Amino acid sequence: IREEESGYNKNLFCIPKHYEEDLETVFIPHGLILDRTERLARDIMQDIGSHHIVALCVLKGGYKFFADLLDHIKALNQNGDKSVPITVDFVRIKSYC
Repeated sequence: IREEESGYNKNLFCIPKHYEEDLETVFIPHGLILDRTERLARDIMQDIGSHHIVALCVLKGGYKFFADLLDHIKALNQNGDKSVPITVDFVRIKSYC
């Protein structure tokens, strides 16, 4: 997102009441994030070929994105021409501080 872009008006979205006062604008709408996640899954499936996928999630911050990405990869795996084995694992990393 470029600095000169101000984002989307928050009135265009359903914002939970407890965030209404804290939020000024929405920079990236959820639908756009989901679309880009699906595209990333397609790119991964295209690039990986028939190789085994090892998916590693960094816990706490990354689990939701990881789950969404894996859902798209699994859907492509089930509905595509090829089926690629997937191994899933999780790691927990401490902060640098």
